[in-house]
Amino acid sequence: MGREISGVEQVSTFLLELRSEEIPARMQAGARAELEKLFRGALSAAGVSMGALTVWSTPRRLALIARDLPLATEAVSEEVKGPKVSAPEQALAGFLRKTGLTKEQLTERDGVYFAVREAAGRPMAEVLSGAIDDIVSKFSWPKSQRWGEASIRSASLRWVRPLQGIVALFDGHIVSHNLDLLYPVPASGRETFGHRFHSHGPIAVENADTYADQLRAAHVIVDHEERQTIVRQGAAKAAADAGLTLVEDEGLVVENAGLTEWPVPLLGRFDEAFLEVPPETIQLTARVNQKYFICRDADGKLADAFVCTANIAASDGGVGVVAGNRKVLAARLSDARFFWQQDRKVPLASQAKKLSRITFHEKLGTVADKVERVAKLAEWLASEGIVPGADPALARQAAELCKADLVTEMVGEFPELQGLMGGYYARAEGLPDAVADAIRDHYKPVGQGDDVPTAPVTVCVALADKLDTLACFFCIDEKPTGSKDPFALRRAAISIIQLILTSALRVSIADLALSATFHWYQQEVTRQGLEAYADVYFGLERVKGQTPDLAEVEKFALSRQSDDAEVKKAGFSATKSMLTFFADRLKVQQKEAGVRHDLIDAVFALGGEDDLVRLLARVHALQAFVASEDGANLLAGYKRAANILKAEDKKGWEKGATNPAPDADEKALIDALAKAAPQAQAAVEAEDFTGAMAALATLRAPIDAFFDTVTVNDADPAKRSARLDLLDAFRRAVHQVADFSRIEG
Repeated sequence: MGREISGVEQVSTFLLELRSEEIPARMQAGARAELEKLFRGALSAAGVSMGALTVWSTPRRLALIARDLPLATEAVSEEVKGPKVSAPEQALAGFLRKTGLTKEQLTERDGVYFAVREAAGRPMAEVLSGAIDDIVSKFSWPKSQRWGEASIRSASLRWVRPLQGIVALFDGHIVSHNLDLLYPVPASGRETFGHRFHSHGPIAVENADTYADQLRAAHVIVDHEERQTIVRQGAAKAAADAGLTLVEDEGLVVENAGLTEWPVPLLGRFDEAFLEVPPETIQLTARVNQKYFICRDADGKLADAFVCTANIAASDGGVGVVAGNRKVLAARLSDARFFWQQDRKVPLASQAKKLSRITFHEKLGTVADKVERVAKLAEWLASEGIVPGADPALARQAAELCKADLVTEMVGEFPELQGLMGGYYARAEGLPDAVADAIRDHYKPVGQGDDVPTAPVTVCVALADKLDTLACFFCIDEKPTGSKDPFALRRAAISIIQLILTSALRVSIADLALSATFHWYQQEVTRQGLEAYADVYFGLERVKGQTPDLAEVEKFALSRQSDDAEVKKAGFSATKSMLTFFADRLKVQQKEAGVRHDLIDAVFALGGEDDLVRLLARVHALQAFVASEDGANLLAGYKRAANILKAEDKKGWEKGATNPAPDADEKALIDALAKAAPQAQAAVEAEDFTGAMAALATLRAPIDAFFDTVTVNDADPAKRSARLDLLDAFRRAVHQVADFSRIEG
């Protein structure tokens, strides 16, 4: 409710401003959300509803305006259930002590005592005072500090920076707080301060409605979204006025708005000679170190211009501000150019030798060890034709150099440029374009929406790098657990899947996993001085050109009586775990494409089907089939047959029995199976999965009729066994396409 003056209800509003020293721009969005959460929580606990709530932030303040608040909370009736009327006197006495009432003041209902108390409404100012206490004392910052003499006590107030003032006005009247009883914080008032340079002395805020305008007059735009618009549009206009195009960067817009209370975008120029440095380096230098936007010319090339955001309206139009920023940027770009020139003096092959000084993982050796494994894998992917069109020599060369830029000065300064700078250095060194491109792009894809490489040599290196990471961490039992994935193995698996599917690589996932673990094993036994066993692991013993039989590989690996038995066990266990891991990641990756996870399970369950291109083609055909009427009915018939066989498998039956006089529908199913089973098998072998589904569809009517008219559990043992054999043949025919028992529905 509001005040009523001359028959017109007055809307009640509350303004809260918490003014401090500078709040980091990166924390302001979270601080706004925290302020709103705590305020709403405090009012909700008091049973108060409100209208619009506005939350603003500047570098020096958080502000909140709540509208349509009542003048007081409503009176409420509280009811507490007590003991039964028939309860012992001790129980009643305890209840009376708890409630502070007498027996005569209790209410009896349905044989139970109740304590009913009327709680009077509270003035809104009192509720808001408590809300201020809660907000300031419970506010959560990513980082906070104590200050002043009180900071020697751990229980003293913590804030992101020293809290300097609190404005709290309810309909223009000051709302006090009780924080100063515990902490040395400013009392509530109506005085705030404007811009550090454009405003002098305190500003007496009249009320919530005048707050923003009074601060604007003091050169503070309190609405963060308005400041973002000024930065966004002003930076674009500054570039356009110079005949350039601003490189849009919304993150930089938000950050600049969080650094300024009176933003003024200004365009400046830097020495054109710096353009010899790769453009990504210039952009990172300007963005990360200085928070500047960059521009492009009419040809789309990086221009020798930047846009900075001043926090003052300079009397000289910003000439001095731009000059100062230009000097700072020039110093940064000089460093970048020095790194660029110095790094190019050392060939990548020489840089790569320094990788032996960097530990990749305490159990996996150095980065140089990883590069050696990746190079062998990349060469194998090319030489085996797994990645068509890839030159094995170029794949190996690119892999040997792909991590070399990690030890360069430029990547040391800007880790975000790893890979990218290696590509630039390789090209400047005169290495083949395929090698330079592979070095540049071998980290890709790094997430959803990222470009997926398709150049053959790049695919070899990118695939080998991620396979090695996945296999090695699985071999040392550092698999993801729950939500924890410190080595980003889930992302690596998704990236491998994307690389395989984008380039339509026809390869067995098991073969890839075995080869990757083989190279880990080879290094591990060498490290342990067991070179004699380095060539007897999975790689040389798998059947050439075929998907390896994991059971045979395991039997062979564990039969070797040598000191490396534990290493071999770890490698084989990792391979099996990786296959399950890939299946899970494939389901996640395909979910966005609308592919059902149970159908992927149904195909994986067949065993031996881990060619992802073929597997997904089969899954897509299966999904279309089960969505059809024939598919749905066949699935129902399959499940009925499977349930019968599941029960009978436990009992056992005489297989191979002959029914001398099959029923008509029994004979129809026999004939349909004799035709459909070989058709489905031939279609699967030809990878015509739609044709395989069509062959299975012909079984729908015969199986339906069979269950309608034929008694499987016949009194005649021969008939019963023959009919169970027939259902088993039906199940085997369906399993040529997928394990229908894994399909839901």
